[in-house]
Amino acid sequence: MSGNKAANSGSGLQAAVEEFLYRQAEFLDGKQWQDYIDLFTADGTYWMPADPAHTHWDGVPSIFAEDCNLMTVRMKRILHPDAWSQKTLWHTSHVLGNVRICGEPAPGEVMVQSRFHVMELRRETARHFAGRYQHHLMKAGEDFRIKVQRVDIINAQAPFDYVLQAWI
Repeated sequence: MSGNKAANSGSGLQAAVEEFLYRQAEFLDGKQWQDYIDLFTADGTYWMPADPAHTHWDGVPSIFAEDCNLMTVRMKRILHPDAWSQKTLWHTSHVLGNVRICGEPAPGEVMVQSRFHVMELRRETARHFAGRYQHHLMKAGEDFRIKVQRVDIINAQAPFDYVLQAWI
């Protein structure tokens, strides 16, 4: 009986983590930037390394390495009425899968890996990004907050005709 309880507890954590990640994707696709930023801890970081071999963002090039303050600056730039990059048609669609809990390093902490595909439509051009998310989540009541979100896109070294405007 206790084995079933442990399995149910694990599957409950799995379901809660998946629901959290799906909500994050919905915020991004819905351009609900403040709701997205609010998913992070006060000292949380969004990191997209330029090279998947990098283990930290200090002193190395990154596509993104932003704390909540920098994320808020980016949000304000995106939402500014004169933001030229936002005048064109722009939408994203996130698909997440292979969500796997990798560990619980301390009480209230969960390490998660997942895979993603993101389709971005901008100026009648579609771009596809795919890769792996790594989330270091902190328990916040019945929900989670993101301590670190690492985004490894498989096409990080590919040439792009324009830069990323928002988070993948």
